[in-house]
This record gives sequence, C-alpha cells and structure tokens, in this order.
Amino acid sequence: MANETHETKTNLPDRAVLVSLVTDQVKRSGINTEHSLQELVQLAETAGVQVLEVITQNRETPDTKWFIGKGKVEELRMAIDGLEANTAIFDQELSGAQVRNLEETLDVKIIDRTQLILDIFAQRAKTREGIIQVELAQHSYLLPRLSGHGKNLSRLGGGIGTRGPGESKLETDRRHIRGRISDLKRQLDEIMKHRVLQRERRKKTGAVQVALVGYTNAGKSTLLNRLTAADVYIENQLFATLDPTSRVLELPSGKEVVLTDTVGFIQNLPHDLVAAFRATLEEANEADLILHVVDASSEMREEQMKTVQTILGDLGAGDKPQLVLFNKKDACDPKQLEMLPSGEGYLKISAYDEEDMEAVRLAIQDHLSGGTIKFRIAADRGDVSSILYRIGDVVEQTFEDNDIIYEVRVNKADYEKMGYMLKDYIEA
Repeated sequence: MANETHETKTNLPDRAVLVSLVTDQVKRSGINTEHSLQELVQLAETAGVQVLEVITQNRETPDTKWFIGKGKVEELRMAIDGLEANTAIFDQELSGAQVRNLEETLDVKIIDRTQLILDIFAQRAKTREGIIQVELAQHSYLLPRLSGHGKNLSRLGGGIGTRGPGESKLETDRRHIRGRISDLKRQLDEIMKHRVLQRERRKKTGAVQVALVGYTNAGKSTLLNRLTAADVYIENQLFATLDPTSRVLELPSGKEVVLTDTVGFIQNLPHDLVAAFRATLEEANEADLILHVVDASSEMREEQMKTVQTILGDLGAGDKPQLVLFNKKDACDPKQLEMLPSGEGYLKISAYDEEDMEAVRLAIQDHLSGGTIKFRIAADRGDVSSILYRIGDVVEQTFEDNDIIYEVRVNKADYEKMGYMLKDYIEA
C-alpha cells in the first residue's frame, strides 16, 4: 500500500516528547537507561529541538507493533496534544512498521536515537569526506525502513529527520537509493585510497602519529587547540566537531609529532555510522600513541570509558599504547579527583592550565621514548649516523679508534619504523 502524505506546516521548530523503553533484557545488560535518556535530551538539544517532556515505559519485551504498547501510545498521544508537540523521539531504534504505526496514530514526526544522531552528523559535516560518509549512513539506515517513513519524508520544510536523503522522497525509488549507496561507496573508496597514500607517506618520512579519542564532549578539540595553537571549532555540545583535524605538536625535546583529533564516541553509536566513518576512525589504528580524553567531572565517567574502549576494540586499536587524560579537573570536587586512577599512564588535567599542557607534552614524549641505546658506527659512515638523529636524541658521543660511540635516547615509534637499518651497529 502506498504511503500517505499529509499537508503540514513546515516552518515550525521541533517541539518534542522523548520516549524510552526499559526492557528486562536492557536491565540484565547493565545499561544505565537513565544516563541514556539524559544523553538523548542532550542530543535533541544539540539538534535544535525543544524538549517538552520525557516519558519512560517498562515492559518485558518491546511491542512488535507499537514498541511501547498500545496503552502507552495513548498516554503519549495525550501528552503530545496537551503540550502541542510536533515530534516524538525514541531512545531506541525503531523498525519501519513501528514508525508507520506510531505516525498514523500520533500524527507527528517519529524519530529514533539513530536517526537523531545521523541528523546531527548531517548538520556538522563540512568536508567532502564527512558529507559523503553521513549521506551513506543515512541511506543505509533508511533503505530497510522506507515503508515506515511516509510522513517524515513528506515534511520537506526542514527540522530533524528531514535533512539529506529525506528531501528527495526516497521511498519512491529503492533502486535509486541502492545506486546512490554504490556511488557513495565508490567515492569513499577513492578517498580511502588517498588517505592510505597519505599514511604511507607519513610512515616513509618517519612521522609519529598521536590520536585524540574519547567520548563526545570530553574536550578533545579544546586540547588540540591548547597543545598546538589550532583553531578547531569548540562548543559545549555533543559532536561539536565531526571531521578529523591534524596539527603538528612540538614536544619539549623539539621533536615534532602529528596530533589528530577524531570524532567523539557515544554509546549505541549507530552501526551504519561506524561503518561509514571507519576510514576516519581508523586514524586511531595508525596512531603510535592514543590519548584517551575523559570528562573527569561526568557522573558516567566509567561507562563512557568502557564505551570508548569497546569501540577502539571493534576498530582493532584496543591494544595500542594509551595515555588517559582525565580532563576538566577544574570542574571536579576533591572527592571526585581522589577517586580517579593515578600513576603511570594517567594524568589529571585542565585544558586551560598551561602547566598541565606542558605535563601532557612531557608525558607524550616519555610514552614515545624507548629508552637509551648505544651504537658503534665507523666515523666515515655519516649516512648511518644521520639515521640516529631521526630515531631519537643523541645525548652523548665518544670517539674510539676509527669509530664513534653514540648514546641515543630513542623514540619508540621512530625506532620501530627505522631501527632495522641500525641493528648491526648496536653496541653490546
């Protein structure tokens, strides 16, 4: 049956009631549903939505037709009518049939968590790569749900759920969507090939990579700006920056490394989005050191750290060397600071404290250091001696007969890349 379309006013701002379903399976999984719902409020506000009310439903399992059950749908309808809402946002992913049933009964836009996140990404993408990745994720999300987004796709005036593919009435031509997905994947493959070439060039030049990763809004972009005098956009919102940014960071020794800011993680990050952004997220895979930035003031700090570690593991970067930076210490009370892990591999910092920034630079330098190694090289082998200055800092050199004994504080990452050329010159 063809989807119905309705005349709607399209210049109204999104006014939403938020809905969360708590099932027995969710309870057993240990997911903090209250935190998830708080995050949904933040996501909605980030997307420019006015949140009017939050409704929670407890059920053993989701209702296959109504998701939250027919009785709760009626309660939701009354809330929507009373508050004059024009949107309902669900904290879980809905099927196409559920969206269709809810639309027909409630006569408002129905958005789920995945679509909301995709919408925010669509607002924030600025580079060609970012725009392609978001559109690919949107198409991949919409294709199996076209039968359930009749009204959403007919509301062409704007607002959440209507950006990007939605404006083309995609439900009318599945073949067009599949063709567009194939085209976007081809474009993305070309960009990925270019990115691989860039990485290979970095490796050949011996460039050391350091990646900033962390939960969204942990302060990664602020750190990049403070450490490198970059000018990355900063805002107290989820996913304030989307496209990866790389800048040169000079360490106290004078050595330069490449520091890259990556997109923030979030729990239940849409699978289609992870797939589309895999090439970007794999910057973490190529890193010699990962700086895991944590919002130390967050009540959900532990859960957020677990989410980041899970995604890093999925990307194959779970075993990369890591330095955990507990950021926003200035927003913590003494008890919170005391509870934070300390010692090697951990730093408690404020991005706005210059002494802390210098401590971060030193910690990066120490983590990249591979200790001190002595090399014996013939005095006339300047070609070999020059490599020593590329793999670390020469701290001492002594002359013995026709040889020079070099004591070098090696950079671990550089030594792993170029040390094979020096293995025959190591002094026992």
